[in-house]
Amino acid sequence: MISKKAKYALKALKVLAREYEKGPLLISNIAESENIPKKFLEAILLELRNHGILQSQKGKGGGYYLRIPPDQVTFAKIIRIIDGPISPTLCVSLHFYGKCDDCGDEEACSLREVMVKWRDANLVVLEQNTLLDLINN
Repeated sequence: MISKKAKYALKALKVLAREYEKGPLLISNIAESENIPKKFLEAILLELRNHGILQSQKGKGGGYYLRIPPDQVTFAKIIRIIDGPISPTLCVSLHFYGKCDDCGDEEACSLREVMVKWRDANLVVLEQNTLLDLINN
């Protein structure tokens, strides 16, 4: 299950994707339109800006806007930024690999094969869907 923070990030990005190349949007407008607590949204948008997804503009007419086209922002990228690993266990993670504490031999682990299939099935969906899909549905 994705976190509420990741769900809010995707909802806010949907709004920003609809307005791609039309100028910045105020946090308060995004928060109101998607029913997201403003303070929580501020932290989410800052995190996305720090990872290069968004750009911000200060002053009158300022706000946030997508830095890259909506068709280039996958669900997988956003979920990794907000929630971390997509895989069910660290030992099969593509970007956050870590050895399991309770496993002596990864190659002999009977769970690992299933965890790889789980990860790959999720990645098929998350890598193939972008912000553009959110606004076209």
